[in-house]
Amino acid sequence: MKDLNVIVKADVQGSIEAISDAFKKLSTEDVQIKMIHSSTGAISETDIMLASASNAIVIGFNVRPDSRVSDLAGQEGVEIKLYDIIYNVIADMKAAMEGLLEPEYREVVQGRAEVRELFRVPKVGIIAGCHVTDGKITRTAGIKLVRDSVAVFDGKILSLKRFKDDAREVLAGFDCGIGIESYNDIHVGDVIESYITETLERKL
Repeated sequence: MKDLNVIVKADVQGSIEAISDAFKKLSTEDVQIKMIHSSTGAISETDIMLASASNAIVIGFNVRPDSRVSDLAGQEGVEIKLYDIIYNVIADMKAAMEGLLEPEYREVVQGRAEVRELFRVPKVGIIAGCHVTDGKITRTAGIKLVRDSVAVFDGKILSLKRFKDDAREVLAGFDCGIGIESYNDIHVGDVIESYITETLERKL
């Protein structure tokens, strides 16, 4: 569970209660808004120092800091966010909470190549002579070695060649030589899958 610490200052107690109720509804199992302190009245130097000590955002609803308080917030690295519409408070805090969520990762297969020959190269190891059956094989992508529909190795390409030339990618319908980093147990008939990992931002 991650906490988004906030200090809420508002013009009236009813505003604080409405904001507090909204924050409770936003909180999830992964991230919650933690109200460190709330009170009515202007944003004070004490609020700034408390925010600095607790790594909190100061929310001002229909209240404003004076120049002395704003200067102190700048010195302490405290963020003050000012609002006059509760919906905007909720939208901003929701976005801040989403920023705390750990991203999700998804593997996307770019292409597949069938191993048709094996070549033992001195000081290098086994090079798989392959035919790209669909998509493309990319030098910088991750690869999985698939044998009898089971992924037996997950790693990186050490070398990708078209004939004797280094290649950045090889498209479907072409032959290529693939060396796998730190792995030589390659069999004729294996399939080499090229994949990239996409990062997905999580939403509440």
